Amino acid sequence: MSESSREIRTIEVSESHDRERVDAALAAILNLSRSSVSHLIDAGEVRRKGKPLSKSDRVNIGEKIEIVMPAEKAEPTLTSTPIDELKVVYNDDHIIVIDKPAGIAAHPSPGWTGATVIGAIIGAGYNVSTSGAAERQGIVHRLDVGTTGLMVVAKDEKSYSSLKDQFRERTVSKVYHALAQGHMDPSEGTIDAPIDRHPREDYRFAVVADGKPSITHYKALEYFPAVTLLEIELETGRTHQIRVHFSALHHPLVGDMTYGADPSLAQNLKIARPWLHAKKLSLTHPITGELLHFESPYPADLTRSLAQLEANNHAI
Repeated sequence: MSESSREIRTIEVSESHDRERVDAALAAILNLSRSSVSHLIDAGEVRRKGKPLSKSDRVNIGEKIEIVMPAEKAEPTLTSTPIDELKVVYNDDHIIVIDKPAGIAAHPSPGWTGATVIGAIIGAGYNVSTSGAAERQGIVHRLDVGTTGLMVVAKDEKSYSSLKDQFRERTVSKVYHALAQGHMDPSEGTIDAPIDRHPREDYRFAVVADGKPSITHYKALEYFPAVTLLEIELETGRTHQIRVHFSALHHPLVGDMTYGADPSLAQNLKIARPWLHAKKLSLTHPITGELLHFESPYPADLTRSLAQLEANNHAI
């Protein structure tokens, strides 16, 4: 879309934003996320006297800033989409825990036309909380489309609020298993590296200096030729966090071509997605206070690839 067909907005810096960084000031003034403003700045869409600004530039009271506003996107809609593969692990009047298959998104989003967890749950006749955005009813955390494993969804408002608090306070335990390229050294550790949108490629995320705090703990479970089976626990829950962190260490997940994985390795193991599985989930029941633990077996494609690696190990 050309600039001429998009809105060009001019704002005058008020006293309340004097000497602020331009990304922080515009996020507050335009009611946009800071990452959205960062994308506009990186694309040269934010200017002062005709000159593009950088994110760290400061704005002064009375200055006029021009912004080429992002094109409006169609709002995603929530539709009922029953799917045969939906496996319910736990269900009561307040929450439902499912074992998500690959190829299904957590909720509708712009550009996604496939099945969703929330659509499948509604399609199966379950009630969900109406809290949150219309297309995310009941969703308190997400898994990537290609990630399998455990997800919890709230069925009433009190449960939704409690679960959101648990995730925010980091009292929920989320343990993943992943297959990373190469041999992790050291065999266990913590990755503490901030994450935000990739500065040039909007569909990706990256480790960036001014990103959101992101912490991943890992330990090696088994070494195979060329790959390591890892157990990973998230302290934070950023989009693509595991995939971004291990790619940044030059150990991308097998099958994750978006973040630099070797296509030939995925082809040899017959993996058509990132090798990543939400293996364990522990949380406090939002109504009863009971501590609940769930564990998910590997799906068929991951089991098959591990069997192949084990066989190759024994053959060496």
